[in-house]
Amino acid sequence: MTTSDPTGDVAVAIADGIATVRFHHPKGNSLPGSLLRRLADAVTGLGHDDAARVVVLRSEGSGPFCAGASFAELQAVRDADGGTSFFMGFARLILAMRDCPKFVLARVHGRAVGGGVGVVAASDYAFAMRGAAVRLSELAIGIGPFVIGPVVERRIGPGPFAALSIDAAGWRDAEWAERHGLYARLYDVEAEMDAGLDTLARTLARSNPEAMAQLKRVFWQGTDHWPTLLPERAAMSGRLVLSDFSRKAIAAFGSR
Repeated sequence: MTTSDPTGDVAVAIADGIATVRFHHPKGNSLPGSLLRRLADAVTGLGHDDAARVVVLRSEGSGPFCAGASFAELQAVRDADGGTSFFMGFARLILAMRDCPKFVLARVHGRAVGGGVGVVAASDYAFAMRGAAVRLSELAIGIGPFVIGPVVERRIGPGPFAALSIDAAGWRDAEWAERHGLYARLYDVEAEMDAGLDTLARTLARSNPEAMAQLKRVFWQGTDHWPTLLPERAAMSGRLVLSDFSRKAIAAFGSR
C-alpha cells in the first residue's frame, strides 16, 4: 500500500510476517502533520493485522533519517489551537508505536533531528549507521522537546536527555547515542546493517506473538499517563511556537 501527496509518502508492505513502513519527504524526511498522521495510522493498523509479526520503520534516500518537524507548517501556525494540533501529530505517532503489540525496529541510515530522535526513541530496537548523529534543536527555535521528551528521557535517561536538550546547537555522534541506549547496534556498512536487521526481524517473525506483546507491555510500564501528558506537552509547544522569538528563529532556520 502506498499513499502519495506533496507532503510526503508512506508505504507499507508485509512479507513473511515482517511489516515494513517506509516514509519519505523531499525536505530531509521532515514530518508535516499529514505524514505524521499516516505513519500513526499505519503503525496502528499493523498492530491489528495478524499477517504482521514485527514492524520495521525506515525512511528513504541517502540523507537524514528524519529532519524533525516541518518548518513550513511551523511557520504556518497562527494560533495556539493550530500549534497544539501540529505537535499532537508527534504525540499520536509515539503513542501508536507504544501501543502497537508488535516490536517496532527502526532503521536509522542518517542523522536524526528533533522529532526524528523521538521517533527513534519510540521504537523498541534501533539499528543505525555510524554517521547517524542526533540533535534536539527545539530550544534553538524558542520551544523545547516537550512532546518527545518523555520517550527520549525514558530511552536515554534524564541526564543525557537534559544535556541533549540544552545543547540545542550541538550534534552527538552515533557512538554517544548507542552508549546511552538510543541505538541498539551500529554499523559501518549499510548492507551489513540491513543484513543484521533482516536477521532479527525474521527471528522475531517466528517468535511467539503473545510473548512478544507481553514483553513489550513490560518494557513500556510506567507510561500509562502519557495519553494525558503528551497532549499537555503539545499545548506547551503550541503556545511557545507563537512567540516573537520562535517566529524569527523558525524563519531563520527555514531560510537555510
